[in-house]
Amino acid sequence: MKYLSTRGNAAPQAFCDILLGGLAPDGGLYLPEHYPQVSKAELAEWRELPYPALALRIFQKFVDDIPACELKSIVDRTYTARIYKYCRPGQEASEITPLTTLAPGFHLLELSNGPTLAFKDMAMQLLGNLFEYVLDKRGETINILGATSGDTGSAAEYAMRGKKNVRVFMLSPHGKMSAFQRAQMYSLPDPNIINIAIRGMFDDCQDIVKQVANDAGFKAKYRIGAVNSINWARVMAQIVYYFKGYFAATQSNDEAVAFAVPSGNFGNICAGHIARMMGLPVARLVLATNENDVLDEFFRTGRYRPRGTADTFVTSSPSMDISKASNFERFVFDLVGRDPAVVRELWRKVEAGEGFDLSATPYMTKLPEFRFVSGKSTHADRLATIRDVWEKHQVMIDPHTADAVKVAREHLLPEVPMIALETAQPVKFADTIREALGIEPGRPKELEGLEDLPQRVIVMDADAAAVKKLIEEVCATGR
Repeated sequence: MKYLSTRGNAAPQAFCDILLGGLAPDGGLYLPEHYPQVSKAELAEWRELPYPALALRIFQKFVDDIPACELKSIVDRTYTARIYKYCRPGQEASEITPLTTLAPGFHLLELSNGPTLAFKDMAMQLLGNLFEYVLDKRGETINILGATSGDTGSAAEYAMRGKKNVRVFMLSPHGKMSAFQRAQMYSLPDPNIINIAIRGMFDDCQDIVKQVANDAGFKAKYRIGAVNSINWARVMAQIVYYFKGYFAATQSNDEAVAFAVPSGNFGNICAGHIARMMGLPVARLVLATNENDVLDEFFRTGRYRPRGTADTFVTSSPSMDISKASNFERFVFDLVGRDPAVVRELWRKVEAGEGFDLSATPYMTKLPEFRFVSGKSTHADRLATIRDVWEKHQVMIDPHTADAVKVAREHLLPEVPMIALETAQPVKFADTIREALGIEPGRPKELEGLEDLPQRVIVMDADAAAVKKLIEEVCATGR
């Protein structure tokens, strides 16, 4: 399997090569040259598999440059009950992604039982083990530069901490994450973890990452890699739980399901799109945004209008406070028939701050084929949803999951199970839970007092040159 850039001006690459690089040299994102198909026989076999075995089957369709036995070892180390142990009382950690039924035909797929209590662990733990494997085989080192609006950063740092030959520089918006999220990242004492708080919004952090990645000389000299969802391996890992959720919510492979996904950077729902393209029976992909509703606007109107920093709202579902969704480029590549010339022109407009309008183009007539619908949730909506789910089902959900549940209820189909993806545990957003329910969310005993630990963070302006200088200094001194 070779991987192509969405912008068409980069040579096809093997999986291990794009794993370390992140963005393609032409500024595009990598996708497989084709989506492998899942036969009815495979779907029947996969229904009975435990999570690690299912993940291996799926990864083998995308990875052909890691020997099968070694890929199996990586997967088995990644998906174990020892790591995904923070599930709700009464659930089996060995399920990895247990399904909770709220009502007949309406479910939560729980993805936040890993070490940082967020769905990002599902992919990031795999990425950490893949990085270590490839770097060891090649005798190389890597400096990871990432941006986070909350959960990506801690998941990446917990996956990479202590890994040999890996250093992490993680950018986050200064003062915009919850206290728990900040503590998870900034309290890590590992010398290979460097936290940088940027005065600005997440989009400023993401822009810096792209600017550095687009400096080919700097990227090559300092071996800059990526762990954001621009990294294809992140998206690949997330495909697995769509299959697992489908099997858990259905009795046979003749049924179809709908998935509702809270979406910020479009990586999570992009994995669902690819699972459907592979042959998973998905009747509907429900995209939920918060007040930063750029993606909702596109799916309703065909207009994609990324906002500037000043126009991006700070909300109570902060991991979705994003107006320029990096992974959206992958979907648009498929929407326009995989024509890289079209994508180059569209993203030339995006990078110039213009956005684009496909409403009057033939591409929008094809949009229904991709099964997307969308909706928006506000602060008042998510408080009401958190209260409703708690009062009716005694299940506590975080604000992002509440956004998914709210929008999912607007797009139910008769006789089609709805699966809302749960993306984080409520303790990560305790202020909102207290506002909604008047009670304190529980937390694993291992994380008691997390916010009281000493924290290490460097605060900087939104300046790519300054970030590059810091990387140079750390690489020169080793600290």
